[in-house]
Amino acid sequence: MIEYRFAVNHYNWSEVPVEHMNASISRQMIHGETMTVARIRLRKGGVVPLHQHPNEQISTVESGRLRFVVSGEEQTLGSGETLTIPPNAPHLVEALEDSLAVDVFCPVRDDWIRGDDAYLRGSK
Repeated sequence: MIEYRFAVNHYNWSEVPVEHMNASISRQMIHGETMTVARIRLRKGGVVPLHQHPNEQISTVESGRLRFVVSGEEQTLGSGETLTIPPNAPHLVEALEDSLAVDVFCPVRDDWIRGDDAYLRGSK
């Protein structure tokens, strides 16, 4: 029988650093070997401008309401709802209320690790 050993890391969101991207958006990130999970807080009126990335994304709204526009298709999500965003699909997000979302990306968001995320830092 083959025995596999995996590195297991334990996190508590209350201890993960909060990065304030702009006046309306902050995030916390955890990077694994093949994926990134992030908690994104958006104040009402906050916008993640139109962008795209090679990562598949799954977004779950934990609280509040968010309007997503993905490849020109608009959907509004509330608490407990989830949306999948394919790799390279142009998308934007607008907070209709103060909101908390949990986003999972695969592969890892190398652009975020490098700090190559000016689209988030300059938005409303």
